[in-house]
Amino acid sequence: MLQDYEIKLEIFEGPMDLLLHLIRKNKVDIYDIPIALIMDQYLKYLDMMRILNIDVAGEFLEMAATLAYIKSRMLVPRLGSEEEEQEEDPRLELVRPLLEYVKIKEAAQSLASSLQLDRDVYVRSIPSEELWSIEGSEEIAEVGLFALVSALQEVLKRAEPEDFMEMSADTMRLKDRISQLMEILAGVSSITFHELFERKVRRGEIVLTFLAILELVRLQMVRAFQHQPSGIIRLYLAVDGGIGTGAH
Repeated sequence: MLQDYEIKLEIFEGPMDLLLHLIRKNKVDIYDIPIALIMDQYLKYLDMMRILNIDVAGEFLEMAATLAYIKSRMLVPRLGSEEEEQEEDPRLELVRPLLEYVKIKEAAQSLASSLQLDRDVYVRSIPSEELWSIEGSEEIAEVGLFALVSALQEVLKRAEPEDFMEMSADTMRLKDRISQLMEILAGVSSITFHELFERKVRRGEIVLTFLAILELVRLQMVRAFQHQPSGIIRLYLAVDGGIGTGAH
């Protein structure tokens, strides 16, 4: 049942990925991070992930503590002395590892792309003309957990007010919703994230659908791409044919 389903965060992304997502989402300079804003949004993401029963690893809490520490240091008034003026910006403690992480991540993605032809994970390749049907295809990027959580937050704003996780076990099991999504994707070239929620007005159903999407992404059966200027996310079936799910 839904309450028995738990997502292990390490199969998706880590705290550095969340920080980079927030920096890019807010379109701020990595060298001039508004710590208070980013910290507030970071904590909201952690709260959302806990509600979704996503296991928040200790490294995420450690990063939250780091953000709080940097914020507290920035709130200390400067006395204007020469020594104070030469004091290093406390945000550099975050900027340096972030920049290093970006380099490593880009290198890893480049390597993964070069080895893609030797892998059998994505049986179905997605032609570039199918990947997106609107202008600006060069600004399309594959997205992960945090971009999907952002999209979920927008959907939930339109949902009917009710207890967030109110869900009867008799309504639908997660594996049933996964099978439904596979059938939907098998019948279309792609579908936008929001189209999957057009008829889902209750929060419980929205959460169930979202967890099904995450499970399919985790199983590498579905890939999610975002058009950066518009923010639209499209989901594509990553394999030909159906799938027998073993979801909880």
